[in-house]
Amino acid sequence: MARCPAILIAAPASGQGKTTVACALARLHARQGRRVRAFKCGPDFLDPYWLALASGAPVHQLDLWMTGEADCAQRLQDAALQADLIIVEGVMGLFDGQPSAADLAQRFGLKVVAVIDAGAMAGTFGALAWGLQHYREGLSFAGVLANRVASPGHAVMLEDSLRDPAQWLGALTRNEALTLPERHLGLVMDHELGDAMVRLDAATDALAQTRLGRMTADDLQAWAVDFEADDAQRPDFPADVLQGQTIAVARDAAFCFLYAANIDCLQAMGAELVYFSPLADAALPPCDALWLPGGYPELHAQTLAGNQAMKASITRHVQAGKPVWAECGGMMALFDKLTGVDGESQPMCGILPGSVTMQKRLAALGPQQLEVAGGILRGHTFHYSTCATTLQAASRTRAAPGRTLRGEGEALYVSGSVKASYFHAWFASSPAAAARLFLKEDHD
Repeated sequence: MARCPAILIAAPASGQGKTTVACALARLHARQGRRVRAFKCGPDFLDPYWLALASGAPVHQLDLWMTGEADCAQRLQDAALQADLIIVEGVMGLFDGQPSAADLAQRFGLKVVAVIDAGAMAGTFGALAWGLQHYREGLSFAGVLANRVASPGHAVMLEDSLRDPAQWLGALTRNEALTLPERHLGLVMDHELGDAMVRLDAATDALAQTRLGRMTADDLQAWAVDFEADDAQRPDFPADVLQGQTIAVARDAAFCFLYAANIDCLQAMGAELVYFSPLADAALPPCDALWLPGGYPELHAQTLAGNQAMKASITRHVQAGKPVWAECGGMMALFDKLTGVDGESQPMCGILPGSVTMQKRLAALGPQQLEVAGGILRGHTFHYSTCATTLQAASRTRAAPGRTLRGEGEALYVSGSVKASYFHAWFASSPAAAARLFLKEDHD
């Protein structure tokens, strides 16, 4: 068992500013010399990059279904053993999803800070705060922070609307300098912005003027939680199953959707990981298997299309019968062509027959599971493109328990040594199955 102050930063909906507040709070305490560990509730890839920049430590996902309750307990206990403060950023609205951020907070006894975009409200702010606090019995609240407030006078009106003045944690004024920029799949990644740390420090300086930002080390003890994990339920990583295997992992601006826990999982099974850039490099590094994760190939289609040397190197890898696991954006890059929302097409690797077309509306979203050799992998899907191919699906994902799919699940395409799908896998949900994605003997 380990005891540590811990807080969930939540909101009534997406887009309220909870990532900015979570990052600013992490950065504030890290600047004061405290050891901060941050987590992201749900399967999001992008917010963790900002949370890692703010906290100075790796960021993992917590999800009672996808990662599992035992995994969440273990990660929180491990963090509590080494941290002075744990910050968990929620997902969507506090009660949205199955399971929700509220479910996570209640399971582990986390107090909740609600961030509310108050830019277009006054007295209703109090009603919304009251509803979030009392909607579910047994949920513990630390208070509410008003975001995008117009003026000091506006802040006074918001504070006065609360039934319990002790719930007021302060206000952040409307300021574009404090905003983390977004695009169709979420936040723009921190390393794509030349002023990422400047934005983060501006938000941190603003938060430091609020009651939330003025909390001392002693004040944080009001959030202290005892975390206890069952060591018997730690994930079983088959020792040495990937020993001697070198896996080349695409990692650059086009292929950036990587769970830190997935990397840890492969390494725990003995794999050596080497990283490369399909955008900038001329060839794959020497490797036994290839992992093309998701990302933004549509934003870099012209560069990917023009890197003939890399496309040829990937083709040689496949022709040699070496395994490839390609998920979402990684799969998109393997088709014949990719067409953007502007109608312009670019030639991709041509390893999988067919084409991918971007659209302005979301094509699929939600937690899913995929049965493959070795077990069932949990994960999720989130994409704005569709693909047209003559390949037949070798299998399809199923909805998470308690959820339903609209239409068919995501296809798993198998072509020679290539396995590809829109599905994003959480490897620790079935390490044995994850390992077999990268083993040559598993392919025809």
